[in-house]
Amino acid sequence: MKQTCSSIVIFKREIKAYFASPIAYIVTGLFLLASGFLFFNTFFLNNRAELRQFFGLLPIVLSFFIPALTMRLLAEEKRSGSYETLLTLPVTEVEIVLGKYLAAFVAGAVMLVPTLFYAITCFIFGKPDAGPMIGGYLGALFLIASFSAIGLFASSLTKNQIIAFFIAFAICIVITLISSFLIFMPASVVTFFNFFSAESHFESISRGIIDLRDLVYFISLTALFFVLTVESLKSTGEAR
Repeated sequence: MKQTCSSIVIFKREIKAYFASPIAYIVTGLFLLASGFLFFNTFFLNNRAELRQFFGLLPIVLSFFIPALTMRLLAEEKRSGSYETLLTLPVTEVEIVLGKYLAAFVAGAVMLVPTLFYAITCFIFGKPDAGPMIGGYLGALFLIASFSAIGLFASSLTKNQIIAFFIAFAICIVITLISSFLIFMPASVVTFFNFFSAESHFESISRGIIDLRDLVYFISLTALFFVLTVESLKSTGEAR
């Protein structure tokens, strides 16, 4: 119970700081410009009321924007020295990571909310299949959850926000496009590595098909980087 309360306090502090800074609005604005281009390019130029192109490139877009949201969470604390102050409080590394992770996930989900306007537009001007749309947004939340954990891990490794961003972006883009990197490899090799591709699991969910393997993949990926972040903070604390 105490752990939950401490994490909520950290979560509230991070959310308040996030929306009090211009970063939230700059990142969200750029994300909406990129996603809006993907949607309206299909809507106006191809005359199709659908979100297929939007969801098709969303994993790549989120690979860039989620690290931009998370890069400061721990790196800035370490750079300013406030992380040492945080460690003097009666909180554990797990509580710190949980609070900051929840803030990152909520910020990412809030960034996605305005894109619901695209779905509403599709239903006004066409008759799209609701299943893939619901699946697409559910898959997007799983992507945000996993990429937030990766971004937080990257932020725990350095005091430099830019370095944290590039580490997170590199990890996210590799696990997103891992099967594409192996396009000229034998089919059996591609099939094997396809299991580790976030894009392939997202595509499965975005078709409106909820497969247990896809859920296990995203939950495991999130849990892995959550644990790695906790261990990273513990090693930092021991180094002090």
